[in-house]
Amino acid sequence: MTRRLAQVAQKVGVSEATVSRVLNGKPGVSDSTRQAVLSALDVLGYERPTQLRGERARLVGLVLPELQNPIFPAFAEVVGGALAQQGLTPVLCTQTKGGVSEADYVELLLQQQVSGVVFAGGLYAQADAPHDHYKVLADRKIPVVLINAAIARLGFPGVSCDDSVAVEQAWRHLVSLGHERIGFVLGPADHVPSQRKLAAARTLAARSGVSVPDEWVARAMFSLEGGQAAATRLLDLGITGIICASDPLALGAVRAARRRGLSVPGDVSVVGYDDSAFMNCTEPPLTTVRQPIEAMGRAAVELLSVQIGGRTVPSDELLFEPELVVRGSTARPPRQENDGNFRQL
Repeated sequence: MTRRLAQVAQKVGVSEATVSRVLNGKPGVSDSTRQAVLSALDVLGYERPTQLRGERARLVGLVLPELQNPIFPAFAEVVGGALAQQGLTPVLCTQTKGGVSEADYVELLLQQQVSGVVFAGGLYAQADAPHDHYKVLADRKIPVVLINAAIARLGFPGVSCDDSVAVEQAWRHLVSLGHERIGFVLGPADHVPSQRKLAAARTLAARSGVSVPDEWVARAMFSLEGGQAAATRLLDLGITGIICASDPLALGAVRAARRRGLSVPGDVSVVGYDDSAFMNCTEPPLTTVRQPIEAMGRAAVELLSVQIGGRTVPSDELLFEPELVVRGSTARPPRQENDGNFRQL
């Protein structure tokens, strides 16, 4: 019992005495705190006291594309904890290949009469993907918040890491080391965050009188294997620095270099994106651009909570500043002849 009180208190951010008062039906606790404690019980897998089991906590769908990429469990932890503090219970919905789709989950969530939905890394970020289920949510006036860049026409509020700043940080880091042949491993062509990253890179290059040739941009599915295949194509072109749109893609690039007998960072430098779990434990530790997960997750829940409370929020995108984390996967490029077409930015 003591352990349960401590865990619930830590989850909600209140004292164990407050949790005890809620569980025993004692007065002196606000409704919002009471709901937050009950939601925390649900999230942590504890049974509610018998006298409280008839009360249904407000449900919020948390829809993720996968759990293999550590960035999504990280978002789930932050968003789930923040929802519990607001007296809301997260319902985790993870898509599987050939299984339940995002549209299927939306239908199931509507059947459960959810109070709102938070999406992270969903089909809203792909211009060519089906989007009818988002219209269903909008038509029913279900509060929705999107995490990271979306197509323009959906009209939902969102929180995003600034892709342009992320690429600028990675690019300038590699240039400062002396790299001139910098390639990119990005998501599919219709992937909005990847589009933003590429546009930012080309703007940076143009300001310095150089270019980013199309062949220096490799597209891939977001997986280690996709990163390896895409990076292999770049290595064939003599690229010495690779900027990737996710950490798994970057780990795939490291593998591609090693399969070619190349050293990272001795022959090739690699920069990831996200700074997801264990990137400081890889060999070499991965230089990457960190998303501010805590701040973004809490902002998403705040936007959702305001909507659930009956107030409107602007359908704007809140941009959060990323942070370059320099580790061991980047270094000066190997000495090579300059071909005269490119110069340092």
